[in-house]
Amino acid sequence: MQVFHIRYRNAQGALMRILNAVSRRGLDLPSVHAEAAGADHTVTLLIEVTHKQIGQLCREWYGIVDVIDVRSSAALQEQVQVHGEAAWAPLPPASASLAEQSARAALA
Repeated sequence: MQVFHIRYRNAQGALMRILNAVSRRGLDLPSVHAEAAGADHTVTLLIEVTHKQIGQLCREWYGIVDVIDVRSSAALQEQVQVHGEAAWAPLPPASASLAEQSARAALA
């Protein structure tokens, strides 16, 4: 899995052009997170890609006028032991942990 961090100007259609580069290749996109980053915006994509596809995507993204910067890194997977098997454990949303805490408090 690769994590891509793309900084772009929030012009009309910029985010869609970034995402279309992935969807045209038929790649799974398990995680997308876009947010404002000062005057610009950033999008973080988690994608399973080959080395060749990394180069193709980066070239295409840099070809988009509103893209400022593209960075890539291997996804860090926190390994935890679950019933004797190694599994990837994503963090639950903050609202889920609050609901769990209030449920425990109600049982106490």
